[in-house]
Amino acid sequence: MSQTLVTEELSFTQPFCKQDKDIINHDVKQLLTDLVNHFSGRREALLNERNNWKHKVDNGFLPNFISESNSIINSEWKVNSIPKDLQDRRVEITGPVDRKMVINALNANVKVFMADFEDSLAPTWEKVIDGQVNLRDAVKGTISYTNEQGKCYQLKDSPAVLITRVRGLHLPEKHVLWKGEPIAGCLFDFALYFSHNYKALLAKGSGPYFYLPKLQTWQEAKWWSDVFHFTEKRFGLAIGTIKATVLIETLPAVFQMEEILFHMKEHIVGLNCGRWDYIFSYIKTLKNHPDRVLPDRQGITMTQPFLSAYSRLLIQTCHKRGAFAMGGMSAFIPSRDPEQNGAILQKVYDDKELEASNGHDGTWIAHPGLAETVLAAFDAVLGDRLNQLDVQRNDKITAEMLLAPCTGERTEKGMRANIRVAVQYIEAWISGNGCVPIYGLMEDAATAEISRTSIWQWIRHQKTLSDGQVVTKALFRTMLTEELDVIRQELGEERFLSGRFKEAAVLMDDITTQDELVDFLTLPGYQLLN
Repeated sequence: MSQTLVTEELSFTQPFCKQDKDIINHDVKQLLTDLVNHFSGRREALLNERNNWKHKVDNGFLPNFISESNSIINSEWKVNSIPKDLQDRRVEITGPVDRKMVINALNANVKVFMADFEDSLAPTWEKVIDGQVNLRDAVKGTISYTNEQGKCYQLKDSPAVLITRVRGLHLPEKHVLWKGEPIAGCLFDFALYFSHNYKALLAKGSGPYFYLPKLQTWQEAKWWSDVFHFTEKRFGLAIGTIKATVLIETLPAVFQMEEILFHMKEHIVGLNCGRWDYIFSYIKTLKNHPDRVLPDRQGITMTQPFLSAYSRLLIQTCHKRGAFAMGGMSAFIPSRDPEQNGAILQKVYDDKELEASNGHDGTWIAHPGLAETVLAAFDAVLGDRLNQLDVQRNDKITAEMLLAPCTGERTEKGMRANIRVAVQYIEAWISGNGCVPIYGLMEDAATAEISRTSIWQWIRHQKTLSDGQVVTKALFRTMLTEELDVIRQELGEERFLSGRFKEAAVLMDDITTQDELVDFLTLPGYQLLN
């Protein structure tokens, strides 16, 4: 490994405890400094380009495929070979990186655990560092956890394959500064996980595998490919040692999937239908287009034409190029009531059977209690095959299909549900918990984003609810006050007063009534985190 001096430009905003010193050691600082030095400027330029593109769409331009890439689309090529332990990914479980969750997820009856530093983690310094420690111990096979009742959790033999999702390109790590500015959270997550685990992962026949969220363009994918190339060269590793799956969870990215695969072809193994963030991105991207306003969140299922087109195009594009097409998240969680649980499992089975029948190679769940049901849905379609790379779709998917308006009602009940979900999620997030069960669903940042941006867009275009009420800031604020009381009654006085619900309601009001839509609730929320 080449030796690079740690510059004084990289600094930390708080003193290290013993665990911090252990996980951010000299080698980690060297790698992190090199990555930040080489790639921070390009990251800023990419984020600026996002703003330029956003202004075009705000002023009437509609997203479309990019004709300058015709040579890529019309030529014959495939992504590089996919490692053996990633050949079968029919069920993947996702969740945050707390110690008990890591153990339970790796022990679940699934093929992959996606350990999440992004949408299901509220990135306090302690949680980010603890997460890295937990993953390091999991890779070593030494991880264990004992709860207050004395129950001990340990890894079983043959745990699931580990993939780590780093933070999105837009998210900072405010506790680490370079030239006085916060560094990219994604580089921090990547550097720590790679540095501590690549040797042990390779020794056991696996490798450093990542999920990359929130990408919007092939240029952003190329940035990540260059990060991987740089790291592989620095550590004397073969090109393609690092593997990634890219989430197609933004509306701009669905028009550049082939380009994303091409510019990451040494490292990419597949694309994923990040359906909840995709719906959020549809709202956010088309926020100034009154004919593209979505209905109640509960009615936006994968059977809606614009989502069906997105899923089918992803499968077609991936399989054409030898990459996996991963399905989306089932946010349901099991119920203790047998009758209700039966209905939930049937909904989940039907959803996943549709994904498998369409040609997806695997899918996501948020709770181990769904693993058997989802496995059965994919087993019924895949049989003895490891994946469905042999399934070649030949659908003609147009830009108009991907942008098609979504039918459905806007109701007072739906609006009030959006408010309660968003407030409770924001309260959990600013309290340090990024993944929380609310009303039978596992909510993360993506689902909360849909809730608050839907209302913002209804206000923006003065949409009418099914009972004739026009959605205004005043109506929203009245409902917000009333639903805060409902939350107080549901949770009880003690839980309500000990939480941060009033702060959450203030933030919800702020981001829902501003004239300019706030890009991500996690950005202002991050300022309220320790």
